[in-house]
Amino acid sequence: MSLYIDVISIFPEAFIGPLNFSIVKRARQLGHIVVNIFNPRDFTEDRYRKVDDYPYGGGRGMVLKPEPIFRAVEYIKELRGGGKTILLSPQGIPLTQPMVEELSREKNLILICGHYEGVDERVALYLSDLEISIGDYVLSGGEIPAMVIIDAISRMFPQVIDSEVVREESFCRGIFDYPQYTRPYDFRGYKVPDVLLSGDHKKIELYRRKEALRKTLERRPDLIRRANLSEVDIELLQELFNEIAKR
Repeated sequence: MSLYIDVISIFPEAFIGPLNFSIVKRARQLGHIVVNIFNPRDFTEDRYRKVDDYPYGGGRGMVLKPEPIFRAVEYIKELRGGGKTILLSPQGIPLTQPMVEELSREKNLILICGHYEGVDERVALYLSDLEISIGDYVLSGGEIPAMVIIDAISRMFPQVIDSEVVREESFCRGIFDYPQYTRPYDFRGYKVPDVLLSGDHKKIELYRRKEALRKTLERRPDLIRRANLSEVDIELLQELFNEIAKR
């Protein structure tokens, strides 16, 4: 059964490239996801197809009007028989891998892309079920966050990517992925760690897990605090703490 992802955007042409290559294209071809783009201009009722206006109270920029967005969402919900409505917003909940996995189990998703100075607050208050942010920075609109969500969801389905590969990727196990190396063994004097050439799979597994923990501890210690760590992980972390103490 396909997951329908309906995107509301005033720039539908922005999605032409990202939807038609690599993982997202494969997920679409296999029928796991069906993506449609709806332009809120098609849901206006004035001759100029106006979708934005000046903000009440003054201020710079333009704000997307509520009427076309409400009509678009209502049309899609009637078409699909419902749908989880998501407003892409810098004020939203940060997107995480567990959230991606949860969204991939939905039947219908509606992604609302803001633009300009944002969307009329009534869309957030009375129309969307959830607000999602992809990071603490400002983008020109919600189109790129929508593409991020579509790409992340596409990876969750069978045959799109090997399930074992997905389980080993960064964040899927609560921490960063381990460092990867390929040929040549010696590049400008920078050599691949010898343990990876040892053929000892147990040592390689421990090395990779320790390096994944090291990278996470150095760059995102908050993930360590939330991760579901095994007894081996705790022992490896203690080794890392001892190494840090000796510096």
